[in-house]
Amino acid sequence: MAEAARVEPLKREDIVAAIERRGPPRVPLVRAKWWGEGLVDQYGDALRPLDETYPEDVAFLVGLRGTDAPFESLSWYDKEAYAGRTHDSGVLDDWAGLDEYLAKLPDPEAPGLFDDFVGAAEEARAEGRYILTGWWRLFFERPWGIRGMANLMMDYYLNPDQVHRLHRGLCDQYKALLRRAVREIRPDGFWTSDDLGNQRQLMMRPEQFRTFIKPYYEEIGSLLAEHGMHFWLHSCGNNTEVLGDLAEAGVDVFHPVQKHTMAEAAVAREFGERLTFLAGIDVQHVLQERGPEGVREEVRLLVDTFDRPDGGMMLGAGNGIVAGTPLENIEAFLDEAVRYGTAHRQRG
Repeated sequence: MAEAARVEPLKREDIVAAIERRGPPRVPLVRAKWWGEGLVDQYGDALRPLDETYPEDVAFLVGLRGTDAPFESLSWYDKEAYAGRTHDSGVLDDWAGLDEYLAKLPDPEAPGLFDDFVGAAEEARAEGRYILTGWWRLFFERPWGIRGMANLMMDYYLNPDQVHRLHRGLCDQYKALLRRAVREIRPDGFWTSDDLGNQRQLMMRPEQFRTFIKPYYEEIGSLLAEHGMHFWLHSCGNNTEVLGDLAEAGVDVFHPVQKHTMAEAAVAREFGERLTFLAGIDVQHVLQERGPEGVREEVRLLVDTFDRPDGGMMLGAGNGIVAGTPLENIEAFLDEAVRYGTAHRQRG
């Protein structure tokens, strides 16, 4: 691997400028070194030069505890019966258990919930970094894990009141945790996820999203705006039909605009004034199958597509970069992201 000079991470004001379209000095890198399944096992110390050379332009303090009731605490949870179940299967087979589940959501003021991140946030703040905190899974992925995918999809039609009761309880929990995060971590942005799309379309009808999910996104978005925080959403698959709804609900940054599922140029043209895109390079095909020059071409295409004269774009991996990805392709991605992301910004 060719030795490259270390790139200095951007400051908080540069990330804000990218999100709010006020002319950042280069395209920021966020979740670009997302080492996925098996990659560290494959390359080990060979990844270290990439970690040392290329920055993570935000302090990514994601994984706050307190968002879910521990299933082992629930009277109806049978560890042996649920052994081997997947996220798709769920654990709440009967809505009769919902009251107990909601009652046993962790106390958002419980000691120690944020201990893993308070010190790191102080250090990042002292360095002038943008602090991004939060957790994975919100109002689709978490209920999907609780009820199971098949049950949840039927619940939208058969048990709408119960879905709203679950979302109401989760939303109140999330808002309490965010208020505490504001006090203890003082973050600049909130990161979360809901994989709303599949490779072809939304996982649900847009009307279902607007009925069951969007109102709760709006509550989260209002709370974040009240505290001057940006709303970052990771959602795989084709989200095109609800991008406008996401912007209306307060989402500021959308990731990853998954390649081969969404029309990148059309999305940038239609929604680029309302959303900032953390454009994710394709980890399924581009990074896996093209050579380094093909990877560089893709980086330039993404920047040309999404970076506007005043900003509104960041670059990352579309999802985890997995084993089997050529190391030289990962290096080409990071190197071109910095080189071309800087040159493109200088040209305005």
